[in-house]
Amino acid sequence: MKRAARQQAAIFQKPAVKEQVTGFLFILPGFVGFIAFILIPVAMSLGLSFTEWNFLKGWDGIHFNGLKNYMKLFSDSWFTRSLVNNLLYTGVTIPVLLILGLITAEIINHHCYMGNLIRVLIFIPYIASIVAVCTVWQVMLQPSYGPVNQFLMSIGIENPPRWLVDQKWAIWAIIFINVWTQLGYYVAVYMSGLRNVSKDLYEAAQIDGAGGVQQFWYITIPMVKPTTFFLATMGIISSFKVFDVVSVLTQGGPGNSTSVMAYYIYKTAFQEFKMGYACALAWALFIIIFLVTVFQWKFQSSFSNE
Repeated sequence: MKRAARQQAAIFQKPAVKEQVTGFLFILPGFVGFIAFILIPVAMSLGLSFTEWNFLKGWDGIHFNGLKNYMKLFSDSWFTRSLVNNLLYTGVTIPVLLILGLITAEIINHHCYMGNLIRVLIFIPYIASIVAVCTVWQVMLQPSYGPVNQFLMSIGIENPPRWLVDQKWAIWAIIFINVWTQLGYYVAVYMSGLRNVSKDLYEAAQIDGAGGVQQFWYITIPMVKPTTFFLATMGIISSFKVFDVVSVLTQGGPGNSTSVMAYYIYKTAFQEFKMGYACALAWALFIIIFLVTVFQWKFQSSFSNE
């Protein structure tokens, strides 16, 4: 027994084995956390999506109902409106952010004095508290005495939009606020990408007689394609998870005019207590994001500089 114990101890003292054990011990806490807080909840949510459960009734209130929750999605007007709002939000916000972010980064990088200071100022809304940002914009967009509508009335617009309390304009106000908040991040990433573009390309273009617009179109845009792909991919994924701005400003209203998928999942789970249906909504959102991501990666080669 003692000889076997000594042999086992000798094995663990070998450098290769010792390094493997040390590495395993380092990743063990993170691995346990991943299983406990991500893998198990995800598996449970998949199982719960096939049930009808008001979690206030406890575990005894779980009743299996098969595909009923998923079939209900096709007749749920809130789900349809939330999905349409999400698609509209993504379809407008991401292209606008990519275009404005690149143009702003190009201007700051090549045509502005103290560009780093300007980049920091633009980045502040991105790192600011979303509650504080939304509170400021609630005051700015107040229909009666808000500065925005006061300005519009001063230039002759008698009936300006009521913004956050108008079913037609509320979603556009949400989109505008998100663009204003996220722009600093896109500018910062694009500025980092522009610094990797060789100045020799611009000098050669100037010698050939290319103007600023031609240089931007034929040099800058192609050379930052990988950055654009990264921002587009991450932006689309995050746009389908938008929640905080909607929750603080409109709570999905007026009516369901600003409801998005993430907010509808929250509303279904923690206001209506329909946990099974909320899990089905969450998995529907996951499938949508997964398909969009696969589509983007399929066309990744078109964003390569090689």
